[in-house]
Amino acid sequence: MKTIVVIPARLHASRLPNKVLLDLKGKPVIQRVYEQCKKAKKVDAVYIATDHTDIQEVCLGFTENVIMTKSTHESGTDRIAEVAESLECAVVINVQGDEPFMDPLLIDTVAEAFVPGVSMVSAMHKITKISDLKSSNVVKVVVDRESYALYFSRAIIPHHRDAWEGLLTHHDTIPSALIFFRHLGIYGYTKAFLLEYAKMEQSYLERVERLEQLRVIENGHKIKMIETDYNSIGIDTEEDYQKALKLLDGVEKGFKDA
Repeated sequence: MKTIVVIPARLHASRLPNKVLLDLKGKPVIQRVYEQCKKAKKVDAVYIATDHTDIQEVCLGFTENVIMTKSTHESGTDRIAEVAESLECAVVINVQGDEPFMDPLLIDTVAEAFVPGVSMVSAMHKITKISDLKSSNVVKVVVDRESYALYFSRAIIPHHRDAWEGLLTHHDTIPSALIFFRHLGIYGYTKAFLLEYAKMEQSYLERVERLEQLRVIENGHKIKMIETDYNSIGIDTEEDYQKALKLLDGVEKGFKDA
């Protein structure tokens, strides 16, 4: 079963313009993402999908697998679907273009999750900080007993009725008895489902929450969730960018000292 990774990359982002081209210790963010994806062992090929020639020019400096797409796509999923339609593959994994520290092992785990009956896969990890729980930028997910997503929200879900006041006002970390999951921005789809998904109309909950994965649930489909220890380090703001630079300093220092 041929599996590919497609990294959607757009130039204009509302909170941090040109973020995929920002320099991370001598390499642009998008190159760091690409190189992490290439380390995955269960992936046959990695592509970058973009609609901007500036990104295309930079990416051609380190790979030939750059595909230009239409500029009218409303989401990264639509962009990936356009690319996947023209490529021979069975599974498509969407890795965000602002995830320079993406764990290759997580990509492999997503790839291996496609057993019969599973058409879409994503990932989550436990939230430990109250500040993350309160943040609307941290997307939460609740799952059923078989780890299929029940709902995604920027709000705090589930609502712990009897422990709420103490939890939010008297703690910095979440007590171990309470479980909350953060949704990570990695998706896997069978090619057939991806193409079907891209044709679905934008749904009400998707528009309200600004979360395109809700389109899947509203249309009666399931998303298999994988729990991981990997904590996503996406670059959405200037603060995130500075954190990434500091983290990369530590990573590269560790390599030099080893």
